Amino acid sequence: MRIARIFPIVVLMLISSLAAHAQFLMDMIDTTSELGKGMISMYHKYDALRFSGYIQPQFQMAQARGAASYAGGDFGAAVDNRFTLRRGRIRMDYERFNKADMPVVQFAFQFDGSERGVFIRDFYGRFFENKFNVLSLVGGMFARPFGYEVNLSSADRETPERGRMSQILMKTERDLGAMLTFEPRRKDHPLRFLRIDAGAFNGQGLTATTDFDSHKDFIGRVGIKPRKIKGTKALLSGGVSVLYGGMQQFTNTINTMGTVNGKPGYLVDSSAANLGEIAPRHYYGADIQLKIPNGPGKGSTQFRAEYIRGQQTSTALTSETPGIIPVTSQGKPQPLYIRNFDGAYLYFIQNLGSDKHQVVVKYDWYDPNKKVSGKDIGVAGAGLTAADIRYNTLGLGYLYYANEHLKFMFYYDWVTNESTELEGYKEDLKDNVLTCRMQYRF
Repeated sequence: MRIARIFPIVVLMLISSLAAHAQFLMDMIDTTSELGKGMISMYHKYDALRFSGYIQPQFQMAQARGAASYAGGDFGAAVDNRFTLRRGRIRMDYERFNKADMPVVQFAFQFDGSERGVFIRDFYGRFFENKFNVLSLVGGMFARPFGYEVNLSSADRETPERGRMSQILMKTERDLGAMLTFEPRRKDHPLRFLRIDAGAFNGQGLTATTDFDSHKDFIGRVGIKPRKIKGTKALLSGGVSVLYGGMQQFTNTINTMGTVNGKPGYLVDSSAANLGEIAPRHYYGADIQLKIPNGPGKGSTQFRAEYIRGQQTSTALTSETPGIIPVTSQGKPQPLYIRNFDGAYLYFIQNLGSDKHQVVVKYDWYDPNKKVSGKDIGVAGAGLTAADIRYNTLGLGYLYYANEHLKFMFYYDWVTNESTELEGYKEDLKDNVLTCRMQYRF
């Protein structure tokens, strides 16, 4: 009897709840109600908010256990194969436009998550001037405006990683700073094909939590957007870049290349005047891209080339840009080494009669010290180390684009180093790597 009395009450409560829920949904789409007006207002406020991202799980095999590698990091001492999550990116963009459909302001935030942790990759705001619609100002954490490969997204790149030179000179590609951009946004502007970036940056990138000196790097690029070659459907683009910066010398011991006992070697300058001076980081680059369409649904043929040279300041055992003040195990400032370097990337990318199938051939080299080579490295008294060895890499890959959200990549890196007199580098290292990757993107 008690159940019989309670049952109608429960049914009545459920019906009331469903009716209230239905009314709530109706109010959401009824723009004459207060709730509906609020929902429309919220939509208009956040309709410029966009989320995107991708993840890159992969399996890799190295030629030998413990291989040092720029194909996603060194292998463990007892490891010659591994599963990794190379990148896991989530990005949020918020952009507002004026009545003429010109951008007014942009905000971007991107982080990278993997088994190695979670790290911020982009965090910046951009302001667009709307009188002439040609200038914008960005400040925060964002990609350095140098070259082509550094600024090509890892989601779009046809190879697993950027070249060795990019990873050494511009680790993580991003830095903290401010940048002014000239880029006409109106379709009828005579210079719409041109983009000029110029900015000031801390210099150490994301390899440290704060700047360690007051010297800033100037980075600039003048780029030509893809333009049709007259009489063809081919698209040509390119640019020139400069990084003019340096780091404070916290030591008076500076090493530069010269002649030691009739052979190339480092000359030591221990003058007290060196302390506090600025050691150079000067890079100069040029890049060009050619894209030839193969026809509807058949993809394209692409050629890319980029060359960079200049001066790099680092330490004895690496040519990587320091993220902190280099110190010894005793806490004393390390001597600095100034090297002339050069390097290049060459790409050939070919679709195989379809947008879904693509092959890529890439050759790159990085010579951290142009004034020495081969058997001169390792000669007693010259002061040369593994940081002075040139590396060449030939990569071959196949990509399958299943759809706009899913991509498969199979890529092999043949890495060759100079044969030297330095112990451990008298022959080519066993550091070739096969990468098998899936990419999910939204």
